[in-house]
Amino acid sequence: MTDCFLAGPMSDRDVHGVVIGPVPGCPAQLDGHRLAAFADGAVAHPVPGGAGVPGVLLTLEEGAFARLDHVMRSLGGQPLSATVQVDGQAQAARVWCGTDSAGPASAAPDWHPAPALTDALRAALPDILALMDHDPARIARRLVPMLVRAASRLRAGTDPAPHSLRRQPMPGDVQVQAHRQPYASFFAVEEMDLSFRRFDGSLSPVVNRAAFISGDAVTLLPYDPRRDRVLLIEQFRPGPFVRGDTNPWSLEAIAGRIDPGETPEQAGRREAMEEAGLTPGALLPVAGYYPSPAAKIEYLYSYVALCDLPDGIEGVFGVEGEAEDIRGHLIPFDRLMALVASGEVGNGPLILSALWLQRERSSLRETVSPR
Repeated sequence: MTDCFLAGPMSDRDVHGVVIGPVPGCPAQLDGHRLAAFADGAVAHPVPGGAGVPGVLLTLEEGAFARLDHVMRSLGGQPLSATVQVDGQAQAARVWCGTDSAGPASAAPDWHPAPALTDALRAALPDILALMDHDPARIARRLVPMLVRAASRLRAGTDPAPHSLRRQPMPGDVQVQAHRQPYASFFAVEEMDLSFRRFDGSLSPVVNRAAFISGDAVTLLPYDPRRDRVLLIEQFRPGPFVRGDTNPWSLEAIAGRIDPGETPEQAGRREAMEEAGLTPGALLPVAGYYPSPAAKIEYLYSYVALCDLPDGIEGVFGVEGEAEDIRGHLIPFDRLMALVASGEVGNGPLILSALWLQRERSSLRETVSPR
């Protein structure tokens, strides 16, 4: 049996219970430490230099400890022996402390409870446990994409799923026989052997299907109804390059993934600042959709953002640490539609947003007063 100390979101019974089951614990404190945020703010680890970290002490049998150790290492923690306080008494325990992989621990911000991040972590734990035969250090390097995927799964389970025309799925309509992950890096590929309910009511034969794993993302097309102009961005894209496109620089709407703990609207506003230096006004929903449901799990939330777009607002932006090099183009609405018609705009979310704006443009312009 091993005594283990957990802090931050992992001290939540509903979270660590996914890993070790309903094991009773007792309140404890790790003195001389503080709780610092790592992994894009999603996971916390105790690190030296603080007044004390509250948590929970658990006594685990060998199998449960092995699962917990795998998870904690995958979250970026490194195991060590320490002394914790339980009812004023010192007790030896195994703890997992953050490393400097995300920067010096002393520079990391304090961790604060964030329900949405805790929910994403809990949803990601089964994925981490499914990789018990993988190197935890490798999992830790792609922890943020895994949390993004988990948050996307939670969002998919709560978003409306209309079925006025398509079939309404019932339990047992899809039966998975085997599940594999042959590739995993920043993105991943998952492969399944499954059968599905056919339209005649029978189950299909077992078939092999694969999907490219990314996460939910947001696109945002800035529009100034008073000046009747939009802001597009341009950047190099590996997709067209790998396909063999003679011009891999793409004209697009502002776009980016939805990080764990963010709503689509919050992600859109963050990306607008990162990619164009903009603070948008109202975000008008265009559509939520799968751009390629036969092969990708990615789901997009597209918006038109009402903005003030004066002359000279375009520039070159991007997050330096992500090697982004993004140029803005301020153009009249009619030029946008000409670019769509010519094929120079070949980006699906931008085409969709442009067509939506074409339909709604007159009413949007009627709501603003002339200068």
